[in-house]
Amino acid sequence: MIIGIDLGTTNSLVAVWRDGKASIIPNALGKNLTPSCVGIDDDGTILIGEAAHARLQTHPHLTAAVFKRYMGSERKTQLGKQVFRPEELSSMVLRALKEDAESYLGETVTEAIITVPAYFSDAQRKATRVAGQLAGLKVERLLNEPTAAALAYGIQDAQRETKFLVFDLGGGTFDVSILELFDGVMEVRASAGDNFLGGEDFVTAIVDGFLQKSGLEKAIGSNVLTGSQRQRLRDEGERAKRALSEAPQVKMLMHYDGTEYQWELTEDVLAQLCEPLMQRLRTPVERALRDATIKASELESVVLAGGATRMPLVRKLASRMFGRFPLIHLDPDEAIALGAAVQAGLKMRDAALSEIVMTDVAPYSLGINISRQMGPNNYESGHYLPIIDRNSAVPVSRVERITTINDYQNELMVMIYQGEARRVADNIFLGKLLFPIAPKKSGEISADVRFTYDISGVLECEITVLPTQEKHKLLITENAGVMSPDEIEKRLAELADLKIHPRDRIENRTLVAKADRLYEQLLGNDREHLAQYVAHFIAVLEQQDAQATRRAREALEQAMNALDRGSFL
Repeated sequence: MIIGIDLGTTNSLVAVWRDGKASIIPNALGKNLTPSCVGIDDDGTILIGEAAHARLQTHPHLTAAVFKRYMGSERKTQLGKQVFRPEELSSMVLRALKEDAESYLGETVTEAIITVPAYFSDAQRKATRVAGQLAGLKVERLLNEPTAAALAYGIQDAQRETKFLVFDLGGGTFDVSILELFDGVMEVRASAGDNFLGGEDFVTAIVDGFLQKSGLEKAIGSNVLTGSQRQRLRDEGERAKRALSEAPQVKMLMHYDGTEYQWELTEDVLAQLCEPLMQRLRTPVERALRDATIKASELESVVLAGGATRMPLVRKLASRMFGRFPLIHLDPDEAIALGAAVQAGLKMRDAALSEIVMTDVAPYSLGINISRQMGPNNYESGHYLPIIDRNSAVPVSRVERITTINDYQNELMVMIYQGEARRVADNIFLGKLLFPIAPKKSGEISADVRFTYDISGVLECEITVLPTQEKHKLLITENAGVMSPDEIEKRLAELADLKIHPRDRIENRTLVAKADRLYEQLLGNDREHLAQYVAHFIAVLEQQDAQATRRAREALEQAMNALDRGSFL
């Protein structure tokens, strides 16, 4: 039996495809939602779900939550005398869901489809897979959460071609995916998101507002709230957020040092508090529409998923952005788990789903470190050359040719990165290949670098040296890209030793920053075109010639205006 699991930041669910339909499996308490919380009882017993969540206020030092945000990192959480990685905490939640499913189904469960945010990085996806393995589950497929939501809404049953957008705002992450259905194929056209934007951030905004407006912040002064007090305040913020979905205003209360502090929260006030968050919701939508080359007006429908989309504030924003009311007839908390169960049915080759074909995309660009010519006989390393652009349909294989720039160099190092930034220092390091080459003059040795990325998120790098046809391969399968404390200290020391350069003048820094932001939005030839303009501008800055700098700045601004084709909303 294969189950579908929505491993969420705030809550997790498990579902199954059986008797031709998807259904949620209740936990041991008879509830569909299991809080993604892990704690340790007074006797050392591990607590999962509601039991752990109930101790967040009373025993915050023995309870962990919101650890999904740190998947794929080296962050560790200490609970009592024990220390856990995020994937270990997640595995405990997954194990509890697995046991609930086995009790409900009356049979052993060995395999699962687990959903992940569409914008999860390579390391985060691998950490999720490891969590499943630690929970005793075989995880052959990770399913992007917006794609799962689309399956749950039954869009795959449509008989005509259609384009639609999934707006997925959960407890800790925000995803948007644009999908197209044609001839029984559901194709993901583009995905974007923010891994640190979700319902938890709206609660933080409410808590900050309460502290300022109720007088509690002034009363606390230089003191610090205890862990229990902080959690009580967050629970009150969560209660207020939920209550505003049903009522126009809600009163928040908090007792501190013998005094009761209160504040009336209305939807208008909430909108003011959360305006920065609402602006952040627009950016991934814009990027996904741009990458899919689709206007908002061309979408047939908009699907809401994730518990945070219950907020009237969010639903109004979605309606304004797309000029239509989104689909909300499914419980947004359950849509992703139900979609995972549909995918499980597909994998089990259920007859009711035999005609559906799913495709997906690479969520991030993948590339290598190169040197760019910044002037006559002047090369600067640390630049990024994307080989597979983000939102390329997977499986995908792409190749780029590189050439030596130093005379008689006897080895070649290819460093592999993931991300969208122009400089590799701002992207995520995945691995490297170092091998000897024949010492020749610069430009006489070339190599083809081929990236192959499959639907399971495995990246293979193959380098063919020309003209010998000697091949070198690297399979990126381990968690990578996390700096050690020693590496961080070394990097800080290097930055501290740098002298201030004319390129740091405010107008030039601002323009380069804008160019970097636009670079992340572009793809293919447009991206390369902009990189060349930026490289030229930085080379001119090195000359410290005011007139030349002004001309180069104007040229870069004109290029950016030409490449920025405007809003897709």
